[in-house]
Amino acid sequence: MSPSHPACEQPKVLAVIPARYASTRFPGKPLVDIQGKPMIRHVWERVRGVPAIQRIIVATDDERIAQTARTFGAEVAMTSPAHPSGTDRLWEVAQTLPAFEWVLNVQGDEPFINPAHLQAALEGIQRFAGADIITLVTPIHTVEDWREPNLVKAVLTAEGRALYFSRAPVPYHRDAPDLPQGVYRHIGLYLYRRTALERFTQLPPSPLEQMEKLEQLRALEAGMTIYAAVVSEAPVGVDTPADLIRIRESLG
Repeated sequence: MSPSHPACEQPKVLAVIPARYASTRFPGKPLVDIQGKPMIRHVWERVRGVPAIQRIIVATDDERIAQTARTFGAEVAMTSPAHPSGTDRLWEVAQTLPAFEWVLNVQGDEPFINPAHLQAALEGIQRFAGADIITLVTPIHTVEDWREPNLVKAVLTAEGRALYFSRAPVPYHRDAPDLPQGVYRHIGLYLYRRTALERFTQLPPSPLEQMEKLEQLRALEAGMTIYAAVVSEAPVGVDTPADLIRIRESLG
């Protein structure tokens, strides 16, 4: 496992924003309008707000998304339409740019991702020595959220190393089953050490991954280390047309 960088050295970070047009639940999602801008532009602008990221690339297999991204100045990489996941699309881009030691995966349906949270992930490069992957979590405050299977829970050590991710309400406290302390919701943002990203994409889907439908379990089952920085809140994502309606209503 690679050592952490000395404090004086700034590792080179590439951010990739995977964006698909053919979403089963919401076709054309990256191009929907939010306050006069396509959603993919909101994501790109927020990533641009982090000076420590040296390069940002929108990775897509659709020319409509590519053309839109180019109109507002984004760098675009056309990728294969055969990728089973956004992580594979990420590696297709990253493998052509070997100078970047870390690769940040920012989902194209997170128009309100907080640049400060992206910065928190990047600070983990120095903080979490030997991490293969760095991600984010936020505290869960209600029993309803803890029990909600669509909100992924993370079980961490005191140092922030991930032991497990689950859709189930974990960890379970036998003597206080309502809502234990130190319960976290996972935020699906990943910062990969380059060598870890390459290894991950070469691994087959693992049994726990297939059971829980959580890709990060593949890394844990393979013995890779994931660390998580704790941030104040989860971003509001857009998974369905109903999510978009709620966001537009909340923004007025």
